[in-house]
Amino acid sequence: MWNIGNVKIKNRIVCAPMAGISNESYRTILKSMNPGLIYSEMVSNMGIIYNSKNTLEMLKINNDERPISLQIFGSDVDSFIKAAKYVEENAHPDIIDINMGCPVPKVALKSQAGSGLLKNPEKIYEIVSEVVKNVNTPVTVKIRSGWNNNSINCVEVAKLIEKAGASAIAIHPRTREQGYTGLANWSLIKKVKDAVNIPVIGNGDIHTKEDAKKMLEETGCDAVMIGRESIGNPWIIKECVEYIENNNIIKEPTYEERIQMLEKHYNFLKEKTNVDNVYLEQLYTFGDPLRHPDARVITCVYFALVRYEDVKVVASEDVAWYPVDNMPALAFDHKEIIDYARARTRLSLRTCPVAYQLLKEKFTLTEMQRVYELIMG
Repeated sequence: MWNIGNVKIKNRIVCAPMAGISNESYRTILKSMNPGLIYSEMVSNMGIIYNSKNTLEMLKINNDERPISLQIFGSDVDSFIKAAKYVEENAHPDIIDINMGCPVPKVALKSQAGSGLLKNPEKIYEIVSEVVKNVNTPVTVKIRSGWNNNSINCVEVAKLIEKAGASAIAIHPRTREQGYTGLANWSLIKKVKDAVNIPVIGNGDIHTKEDAKKMLEETGCDAVMIGRESIGNPWIIKECVEYIENNNIIKEPTYEERIQMLEKHYNFLKEKTNVDNVYLEQLYTFGDPLRHPDARVITCVYFALVRYEDVKVVASEDVAWYPVDNMPALAFDHKEIIDYARARTRLSLRTCPVAYQLLKEKFTLTEMQRVYELIMG
């Protein structure tokens, strides 16, 4: 048990804020894995101020998610004050987090928000100080190690954030210039932890439960934040919680459990999202071939052969950004997923072969033909 301000947190595993991922639907999935704290995806100050319908939808919190930190981003003091007050009065999060770590160009470069603020420590102090003064909710800040390798200033920034009244700091020890390349420099987490008295959450390069434990031991941080590794793999949260808090090693989920999780996520999305967007939303969340090669195939099989009647045909340009041709063939050797998919879909597919035609129109992948043939036997 540890605290951020007056918020009690039951364990040391934290779910990171991830744009396009950490919506209410996926947060509900992550929460079922028993993290100590969960973050929302970042929400624009200006979107809040101008009452953007899509932005305000992102502020919705389910009480079952608590404790939850709602993250806001912007570039000027006034918008931070107004957004933070609105969030406190209308969304009622347990914690308000200020994003000073996002590295993407449209945020850090174009808007001078996110990690762009690391170039101006004095402004960071002013923003945090004013937000703390104007809300009663605990305020935290997520930062990176610096703008680039020539300006590693996370210790200086952390001290200013603490001085300004923040209740905790999360640090991803890569620079803005690094983005998500190279390695996270965990030694910087330790330096920040040694420099401040408020809780420090470490983030970056947590791929396994052993990594999470190693970060806690090497840096002395109060908690570990897991982000990209949980995309399509929410079970990593439960693995880390059980390993670190209870010294337990849990079994990997079966393919049946994975597909059942997809179905649960699908139903959450359908309740809360425009159904035309559900396909791409779930493909983005669960279908990442770079970190979870099997997840991509499971997602395709699930949509093509279990939920094909609900898939809407999306214009090809809407999915052109996704590297569908990189689908690994290895996953097709797993008998469990084939058997399960066959059992679930044989009858419906034989009565509605349009599913196969839809796949050809959308993906034109020989791998998808193989999946169809395997399942049809």
